[in-house]
Amino acid sequence: MKELFGGCLQAAGILIAGLTGLCTLVMLASINSWRSFVAALGSMLFIGIPFVIGIGLIMAGRALIRSGREGY
Repeated sequence: MKELFGGCLQAAGILIAGLTGLCTLVMLASINSWRSFVAALGSMLFIGIPFVIGIGLIMAGRALIRSGREGY
């Protein structure tokens, strides 16, 4: 059961981190002036929070999978 829940956590983390990472790349690619650079930096503070949460879910899922396999 731990392995299933860990896999679900990893999948959710990959989706969250992946989508926010792609959004960040698109935002950085659209910078064309100093004003848009400052706006991008400000919005990356808000994008960084879900990215870190996604990475945390990936790590938590990996830990659950490893602890579930140790029981066998």
